[in-house]
Amino acid sequence: MDIRPILSTLMRHRTAASLIVIEIALTCAIICNALFMISDRLTQIREVSGLVEEELVRVRINSIGNDPEENARTRSDLAALRAIPGVKEATVTNQVPFVNSSWNNSIRLDPDQQQPTLTPTMYLAEERFLETLGLKVVAGRGFNPDEFMDASTAMAGLDGSSMVPAAIITRSMAERLYPGEDPIGKSFYNGPISVRVVGVVEHLVRPSEMGGPTAREYSMIFPLRPHYNFGGNYVLRTDPERRQEVLEAAKKVLRANGADRIVMDEESKTFEQLRAEFYQAPRSMAWLLGIVCVALLLITALGIVGLASFWVQQRRRQIGIRRALGATRGQVLRYFQTENFLLASIGIVLGMLLAFAINQVLMGRYELARLPLYYLPTGAVLLWLLGQVAVYAPARRAASIPPATATRSI
Repeated sequence: MDIRPILSTLMRHRTAASLIVIEIALTCAIICNALFMISDRLTQIREVSGLVEEELVRVRINSIGNDPEENARTRSDLAALRAIPGVKEATVTNQVPFVNSSWNNSIRLDPDQQQPTLTPTMYLAEERFLETLGLKVVAGRGFNPDEFMDASTAMAGLDGSSMVPAAIITRSMAERLYPGEDPIGKSFYNGPISVRVVGVVEHLVRPSEMGGPTAREYSMIFPLRPHYNFGGNYVLRTDPERRQEVLEAAKKVLRANGADRIVMDEESKTFEQLRAEFYQAPRSMAWLLGIVCVALLLITALGIVGLASFWVQQRRRQIGIRRALGATRGQVLRYFQTENFLLASIGIVLGMLLAFAINQVLMGRYELARLPLYYLPTGAVLLWLLGQVAVYAPARRAASIPPATATRSI
């Protein structure tokens, strides 16, 4: 089809054509970035934690005042928790994933470095930590029995008297610290203390989103037994169908082991509940952006339908003449579809440039990742299809105009 008559007609209707081009450009720019942000939020929500989440419950406890027997009472708590029917394993730790605070510590590969190499999160672990959380060691080994120390003793200070006998780190952290190398046996510096890597776990997310998506798995585990006043987190592993039963039983056991402590009911939950609450904001954002995308596409479609219908009404005489000169219904239909395709193409090109510019702003202000290039053709195809579907009904109506009706005024 010769597009010169189409371009000539569009030039005579610059205002209307420009408005639809601008609408398509804005829709393209927003849709591309919105789809990318939705995908990014969904990736966060579905991230692998490394834990057997469907088997875990967390009980949070706080002490009232000082407890000189906190280490002994923690051991007593663990013995009582492990005796609960249905409990497979139980541990105590300073922090758990899917909360909004974390224990972080700067580390260096050289003690003389001015700037830290990484700021990973730090899990303090007793003997049953790995087994309770279901962490998978993919290189090296777990901790030996003689490597465990009481955290309150080992973390006495940062003047060289502190001790960290060994560390297990995540695969992500190992690749960041020692790219292309075997991390087992290598050391990093936690303050002035040299810490030797003895094992690598496949995954273990940090509790908070500090550092952004790339730092989610910068986690290290130290064989330092925390007492319950180090965060107050007891974690129990059980069968998925018995989680609620075990959670309630664990609360009763801890309350019975001393009235000078408070069991935090609102923070004692299954890990699936912790995860759902932690990702509530990204989930809501994904839904909101999805609604915005649907609304924009609907508004754009209505704009195309309205403009096409207006032009059909304005061109009834022109269409009638073409039909009288032998133009078929298919040719009239293709004319309007081609016209819409040209407008959409101009709008999409402008929209791609605008989408890239918006992404640059978001990268600078909100630490959003760079927009992958494949989102641009995805948005273009979506708008091309939308344009063709939207213009079809007005174009078909134009094609059905009888020549005699359209040319009565001639």
